[in-house]
Amino acid sequence: MATETTKKDLKASSEINKLRIRVRAYESKILDASVKQIIDTALRFDAKVVGPIPLPTEIKKYTVNRSTFVYKDAREQFEMRTHKRVIDILNPGPKVVEALTNLSLPSGVNIDVKMM
Repeated sequence: MATETTKKDLKASSEINKLRIRVRAYESKILDASVKQIIDTALRFDAKVVGPIPLPTEIKKYTVNRSTFVYKDAREQFEMRTHKRVIDILNPGPKVVEALTNLSLPSGVNIDVKMM
């Protein structure tokens, strides 16, 4: 009896659909606003939301000479920070997916959607 229930539980857990959304932006305020908009849209259709989970900020540094020829030691450093968040939506219905595709987010926000 115990083995039958565990097999049923394993089948039920493997059938769970998950929508994983990775959101990236250079500005954290715009990123947080767009993540809040995504979560509000998912909760409006009674979907279970896990997140937002902050991922490590990716920092790209660039070093440039200030002078063109003589002063080699004078340099400037610039950096670009990419902030990232992950949102998981468990068992999304077709209405949730349609609402998320019709969502208009600010420019500068990159979204990757993956079905699992």
